[in-house]
Amino acid sequence: MAQMTPPTSEQANPTLGRNARAGRQTEDEKLLRSDQRIPIDFTRTDPWRVLRVQGELVAGIDALAHVGRAVTIFGSARIPRGAPFYEAARLLGRRLADAQYAVITGGGPGIMEAANLGAHEGGGKSIGCNIELPFEQSFNPYVNVPINFRYFFVRKTMFVKYADAFVIFPGGYGTLDELFEALVLIQTSKLGHFPIVLFGVEYWRGLVDWIRTTLLPASAISPGDLDLLNVTDDVEEVLRIVMAPPVVDSQHLPDDALR
Repeated sequence: MAQMTPPTSEQANPTLGRNARAGRQTEDEKLLRSDQRIPIDFTRTDPWRVLRVQGELVAGIDALAHVGRAVTIFGSARIPRGAPFYEAARLLGRRLADAQYAVITGGGPGIMEAANLGAHEGGGKSIGCNIELPFEQSFNPYVNVPINFRYFFVRKTMFVKYADAFVIFPGGYGTLDELFEALVLIQTSKLGHFPIVLFGVEYWRGLVDWIRTTLLPASAISPGDLDLLNVTDDVEEVLRIVMAPPVVDSQHLPDDALR
C-alpha cells in the first residue's frame, strides 16, 4: 500500500462538544440509569434509544463490513509517547500493516495512538472506534477509518466482530473489561477460538498467576481455559500467534459440533 502523509493534528470527535457535553450524562448513562419518574417526550425515552442503538450497529457494520483481516489492540490511554510499550505497540501496528492486517483500536491516545501510528506508517487500514465520554476524547491523528459510538456495548461488538485476534497491552479497567469479555465469549462458545495475546510478561504476571493459582484450584475455570491466553514480550511472537492457522479446540465447542 502507498505511504500516507502523516497528519499534523488530532481529529475532532463529532459526537462530542466540550462545552455542551463536559460533565453531563453520556448516552450510556441515560440508557442504563434513566429516571422513569420524570415525564419526557418520546425522543428521550428508552424505546427511542433502542433505535439509536440500532443505528449505531448499522453504521459500524457498514463501515467495517469489508475490512478483511484485522487485529484489535487494547491498552491504556495513559501510556506516553516514547515509552517502551508505546514503541512496541507502534512496531506491532506497522508489522501488522505489512502483513495486510487492519489495526482496530479505541481511537484515543496512548497505546491506541501507538498502534494506529504503526498501521499508518505501514500504509494499512488504521481504524479507530471512539466513544462518547463525559469529557471530550478526540481521535488520535493516525486513524484513517474513524467511527464514533455513544454506547460502549455497541463499540465492543465492533471490536470483537471484525477481529481475527486481540492483543492486550498494559491497561486499566477498560482493557481488563475487553480481555475478560473475549475470554467469556470463547469459553462459552459464543465466539470461535481466536488468539488472545497479553503483551508485557511482568505487567500481566500477577493476573495470570492469580488465574492459575486461585481460579483453577477453586474449579472456577477448567484447565483448558488457561490455554486461551498467550503472554509475551516479543512483537514477532505476537505476529506468529496471530498468523498461525486456527486451532479447533473441542473443549470450547458445543456438544453437537463434535458429532
